[in-house]
Amino acid sequence: MPEPLIAPSILAADFARLADETAAVVGADWLHVDVMDNHFVPNLTLGLPVVESLLKATDIPMDCHLMIEDPARWAPPYAEAGAYNVTFHAEATDDPVAVARDIRAAGAKAGLSVKPGTPIEPYLEILRQFDTLLVMSVEPGFGGQKFMPDVLSKVTAVRRLVDAGELTVVVEIDGGINDDTIEAAAEAGVDCFVAGSAVFGAADPGLAVQNLRRQAAAASAHLRT
Repeated sequence: MPEPLIAPSILAADFARLADETAAVVGADWLHVDVMDNHFVPNLTLGLPVVESLLKATDIPMDCHLMIEDPARWAPPYAEAGAYNVTFHAEATDDPVAVARDIRAAGAKAGLSVKPGTPIEPYLEILRQFDTLLVMSVEPGFGGQKFMPDVLSKVTAVRRLVDAGELTVVVEIDGGINDDTIEAAAEAGVDCFVAGSAVFGAADPGLAVQNLRRQAAAASAHLRT
């Protein structure tokens, strides 16, 4: 069985000390980078130049979550820059499979994300064309929100297909993940856990990563420590 993947979200980090903050989570599996354009979501964060700089500062695989309009135009450059996984929103394009194809051609894994209110059923068939499914457990746009447990039904549905051998996606969750919520997410079938303030708000971010990983493994039937 695979180990749980912990992906600290730098949205909760000190932007003035990103290189230092990244070094503090050296044991993390992925580094989650939220890219927002103030159009798809009502917030503006960092973009490609910062990602390119971070890639030079760390060996942690970069997990770029693009909360942007027009991913067909903007997603492939993140893959070309060296991101490990590039995820965009299903709600942002009429042809998600084509965007995934371009991301993969540019050298990265391709991820599809769905907002809390977006049903997963219309996308189950095309998930065969993706490496990652990112289930949002808060409304995208801001960190520090409360976990929405209703979205775990999507996780359970996809986990069932993965366990049956019909899909091979990594199931990722983002929003409100902490000591109190990670076990429920793991039980539902999540593989990769994005955590912001639970990691960067901790006295020892590296230890927080280890503790979250241990909790997830203990609560899951498909993950191990």
